[in-house]
Amino acid sequence: MAGMTSTARPYLNRRLAEFGTTIFAEMSALATATGAINLGQGFPDTDGPEEIREAAVRALRDGRGNQYPPGPGVPELRHAISAHQRHRYGLAYDPDTEVLVTAGATEAIAATLLALVEPGDEVVALEPYYDSYAASIAMAGGRRVPVTLRPDGDRFRLDLDELRAAVTDRTRLLLINTPHNPTGTVLTREELAAIAELAVERDLLVVTDEVYEHLVFDDAEHLPLAGFPGMRDRTVTIGSAGKTFSFTGWKVGWVTAAPALVSAVRSAKQYLTYVSAGPFQYAVAEALALPDSYFDGFRRDMLARRDILTTGLAEAGFGVFRPAGTYFVTTDIRPLGEKDGFAFCRALPERAGVVAVPNAVFYDDREAGAPFVRFAFCKKPEVLQEATDRLRRMA
Repeated sequence: MAGMTSTARPYLNRRLAEFGTTIFAEMSALATATGAINLGQGFPDTDGPEEIREAAVRALRDGRGNQYPPGPGVPELRHAISAHQRHRYGLAYDPDTEVLVTAGATEAIAATLLALVEPGDEVVALEPYYDSYAASIAMAGGRRVPVTLRPDGDRFRLDLDELRAAVTDRTRLLLINTPHNPTGTVLTREELAAIAELAVERDLLVVTDEVYEHLVFDDAEHLPLAGFPGMRDRTVTIGSAGKTFSFTGWKVGWVTAAPALVSAVRSAKQYLTYVSAGPFQYAVAEALALPDSYFDGFRRDMLARRDILTTGLAEAGFGVFRPAGTYFVTTDIRPLGEKDGFAFCRALPERAGVVAVPNAVFYDDREAGAPFVRFAFCKKPEVLQEATDRLRRMA
């Protein structure tokens, strides 16, 4: 046939064959097509602090970052990340050798896994997982080994025995996410201590995604895994400005780790974007230096929005897992007489004028995630109220 090559081999690398368009793109397109309220993709509908936006404008006008910034990130931001880790958690990182700025947390995840994982290595990851984890492990040639967080009352819990059983002689690293997207679980001190003990005992690296570190609610507390005994030199911690300052389009993330680990990650990162977000790096440096009152106010504001959404979802008949962190809430659709999250989410825009995301896309075991659906509450209170009113009417 004209235009066909002489080989039947598919164009897409076989490691990525299982990955199509992300569910976020699909559901956001559905929201646009139907005019539905988009509570699927996790981006705020308002910008972050005006003074930080103005800091980016100032950097642009002053010519700071308009050309290639330094490969590891601009010094101002690396120093600000180091100061943030010391102030918040008492963790000391050398801004010159232990901090690396990335194109958002997504690149940090990809670069870290490409750097540290070789073909055949096993990566133990908490399931459900953010979808880029699976793709990055696949690109590195690794094998993902999911450990499933399971419903227990109004939260999802980690089975530490299952985690230990998942580790084999082929395990290269543990991939941990706390506060956890999409379940909203925040791992406890006891759980983190057990993970640390396992990593030390089995001599494992740990990659820990902590992008929601400033969004913990009620009695939950965010504790960086790197601060536990034996973990400082074996942990790669990933952070992000987008979730904390509501500028997700700026794509500014970072890695903090021991020099040898940062050097490895940088070796991979330099062939992905090389550098990015020049002027925004200067603005994020100022953002990280905001007083504690900003972070406290941000948390209170998101807590109020969480409560609007969780209350409304419960009144609409959903089973609600009250999140202790992040800006997502996972629901169970079985009380509504539904069991297929994909079908439910694809029909919801027409039925109720609301978009959500089926959690099954975050699972290897699709059946385990089938009845769960995720909503985002990083939206204006009036938007959340309107969405829950629509869902009540549907119910």
